[in-house]
Amino acid sequence: MRTYDFSPLYRSTVGFDRLFDMLDQTARAESTPNWPPYNIERTSEDDYRIMMALAGFSPGEIELVQKENTLFVAGHKNAEQDEGAEVLHRGIATRSFRQSFNLAEHVKVVGAHFENGLLFIDLKREVPEALKPRRIEIRPIERDQRHDPGSEQSGVSAPVPTRLRRLTPRCRFLSARGGLSLSS
Repeated sequence: MRTYDFSPLYRSTVGFDRLFDMLDQTARAESTPNWPPYNIERTSEDDYRIMMALAGFSPGEIELVQKENTLFVAGHKNAEQDEGAEVLHRGIATRSFRQSFNLAEHVKVVGAHFENGLLFIDLKREVPEALKPRRIEIRPIERDQRHDPGSEQSGVSAPVPTRLRRLTPRCRFLSARGGLSLSS
């Protein structure tokens, strides 16, 4: 099995520690459990579904727990059901299991149902409004609203009356209150 050195990435990124830890942990895993079989589907841009084949289990024998960004699915088979019958061949696995799924930020479990031996777990990414990108409107500035850095009002100044413009080219209008200043 290959091992990867993530130290160059640690030097050039900020806030991706959890991602690198997950990659490192996955690379070090001795064996990933391949039972029970499952599919992970993307049903829309922000919706996902995990489908697990759990033949022989009932909904009461399955436990779903989401703790922070990890979803745990566990199954514990009741031993009482095997009483009274001698099993000559066991092709349907009924052993207990524990499977975990690492979830991205803002992904929550919104529902689960069990049908025909399949467990369906519905997940949704719900990004808070404060973190969603927002479009900022850029408005053109009107001619009579030019910003004068020396004005007392930020960004808004009154238009210079025509008769004042004719007095001298060195006079300029400072504020809406009518103050004048000589510029050299």
